[in-house]
Amino acid sequence: MSTRCMRNSCLQAVCSVVAGIALALCLTIPAAAAESPAYVGSETCKTCHEEIYNNLQKTPHFAIETGARKGWEKKSCESCHGPGAKHAESASADDIRNPAKLTPVETDHTCLTCHLNQRTPGGRIASGHAKDQVGCTTCHFVHGTAGAKLVEHKKSEINARCSTCHISEWAAFNRPYKHRLPEGAMSCVDCHNPHATFNVDSMRTSFGNEPGCLQCHSDKRGPFVFEHAPMRLEGCGACHEPHGSANPRMLVRHEQSLVCLECHANISMPAGQNTKIGGVPPAFHDLRTSRFQNCTVCHVKVHGSYVDRELLR
Repeated sequence: MSTRCMRNSCLQAVCSVVAGIALALCLTIPAAAAESPAYVGSETCKTCHEEIYNNLQKTPHFAIETGARKGWEKKSCESCHGPGAKHAESASADDIRNPAKLTPVETDHTCLTCHLNQRTPGGRIASGHAKDQVGCTTCHFVHGTAGAKLVEHKKSEINARCSTCHISEWAAFNRPYKHRLPEGAMSCVDCHNPHATFNVDSMRTSFGNEPGCLQCHSDKRGPFVFEHAPMRLEGCGACHEPHGSANPRMLVRHEQSLVCLECHANISMPAGQNTKIGGVPPAFHDLRTSRFQNCTVCHVKVHGSYVDRELLR
């Protein structure tokens, strides 16, 4: 067989394959279009769910219904529940997506269709709530049923919402020395980010990447020439109970000296070595003497000092 004949045969084979693919596409595309889900619009949903629709009008999510920016104008219900044509025809709950019956991961997926990577606290989900399978709708009531709000803004309302799960933490605020959350002066989200953080206990940061406590207690921030090591290495929780304590200044121990001795332990040291820190009596700090039982009488700058290595001033 000549080279020309071989080329013609190959060309005919290629043309046959291309024609077959084109024919298959012509047959499948109309079928796929016929099977694609259909949207009916929010007015159709309102026919049966009028109360829910009216409640939705009072929430920030109704902006989806009236704005075209997200591509869901006049279809706000179906932006979360999916195409509703089949459900409108059958009136069966099995023919529509119900986020309340989905797993937390699936519910979060639905919310992040719009809220992914936005400049909002909910733009990402990377916290203990996601790890513990707590979905968005656990805290946010989308329809606003019975007056429930989509987002709480008052501090007392935020605290009431958080305390439904974090019972032991809320109980700590009933202790004598505490942050003033029960009085409504602060809220849980002042210190914790409920949506997106990789920090321990979902703690917020301040001044870039420093502990969130310094947002209010900025006089303890520094930077100090002579630092107290726990401030840098362990944070405020090394000495203080952050939610509430039975001890003054929210300390972890009932006596101030016992807090210090957790690190500056009262242990023996060989002769000739430094016996000022942690030396057993009768060392320089003889704990049998009352004047050495309150460390901050002398070491007044326990958070750090600009002028004295011993934190005396």
